[in-house]
Amino acid sequence: MTTSVPHLTGNYAPVTEELTAYELPVTGTIPAELTGWYLRNGPNPHAAASAHWFLGDGMVHGVRLERGRAVSYRNRWVRTSTFTDGAQVRDADGTLDLTAGLANTHVIRHAGRTLALVESSYPYELTRELDTVGPYDFDGTLRTAMTAHPKTCPTTGELHFFGYDVAEPYLTYHRADAAGNLLLSRPIEVPAATMHHDFNLTADHVVFMDLPVVFDLETAQSGAGMPFRWRADYPARLGVLRRDDPHGAVRWFPIEPCYVFHTLNAHDEPGRIVLHVMRYPTLWRQDSHDDERATLWRWTIDLTTGTVAEEQLDDRDAEFPRVDDRLTGLDTRFGHATVFGDSGALIRYDLHTGTSTAHEFGPGRIPAEAAFAPANEHPGGDGYLMTYVYNADTDRSDLVILDATELAATPVATIHLPSRVPYGFHGNWLADR
Repeated sequence: MTTSVPHLTGNYAPVTEELTAYELPVTGTIPAELTGWYLRNGPNPHAAASAHWFLGDGMVHGVRLERGRAVSYRNRWVRTSTFTDGAQVRDADGTLDLTAGLANTHVIRHAGRTLALVESSYPYELTRELDTVGPYDFDGTLRTAMTAHPKTCPTTGELHFFGYDVAEPYLTYHRADAAGNLLLSRPIEVPAATMHHDFNLTADHVVFMDLPVVFDLETAQSGAGMPFRWRADYPARLGVLRRDDPHGAVRWFPIEPCYVFHTLNAHDEPGRIVLHVMRYPTLWRQDSHDDERATLWRWTIDLTTGTVAEEQLDDRDAEFPRVDDRLTGLDTRFGHATVFGDSGALIRYDLHTGTSTAHEFGPGRIPAEAAFAPANEHPGGDGYLMTYVYNADTDRSDLVILDATELAATPVATIHLPSRVPYGFHGNWLADR
């Protein structure tokens, strides 16, 4: 690779082959209770070029674990219509083609289906071997794109999500039951086409984030990166919808201007909603290659006074926050985030005491997002963090498994992969059931 484009060099550069390897070498001991797939999605442009890191074709990297063995590794492109046919996300008249996304952002399981997600199109269903089945539209009932950050309610099994567009309705909220039936689709009124990447779910509420990163037609027509820009005159606000009144009014609460790609978690307290988010003070003021940084903040919505208390909890630059997903929407004590840079780290936040611990990987070893893998049936208890770690010295990657309760300790296991895993976005530990 000779290009000097930052998002196409080093470990951002795409890999060019789909591989399958068996019986991977391991340093340490893989916990015997871990049987399933660790999957992670990310951009890997098939043409070896893209206008922005966010705009590469999706590739899912998976490691199969079975009772203490690293059985296999495989990486596969998600074969959307964009990949196979060169389809455009929008037709000449501006109509959104919901089968023509990149499916490069997340990979989840719901109602027995494994879905690769991107916020600009339908999900794409994958087989157990990561082959592409095709677009999934909830049996013809979904009529918008689907966020890459849906939330599963641990109590009901319902999948809560949204879709956004640059044409009205700009934002639509959806809810599917545990069996995968789409139960609800309703517009959420916002005044402009803002970039809604994530949202918040609690036991009683859905909280939307309408923030001042707004669709920019001139940028979209130029094809120069992401078609959104910071707009200082657009108010930042949080929209609260009661889950027991899903067609009811959304109540809006003003906050200081900022942007949030990713939420850590949210929960209800008497008369309040508490949100933990990775907050950017601004985003994409000049162009979508601006190097902005996020830190952990807590927002507390007072439902009586109509105000939001905003508090920064850490000054370390971090992103890709995760919790034990079985505690989504509940008052979880621990959360995790990734620190990037020449010497990467994972942070474990104790949200009750305000303390934290970290695992430092050392110079030239850069972790990705870490997904939580439970060790038992007790949410919030013992478990593991699993992440791909790039080694700049060897230009290879490992799957590293850490004890979440002893984060600073030596990794429980390091699984050595046959190739490099480029920097990517999100994934999950999908245990066999």
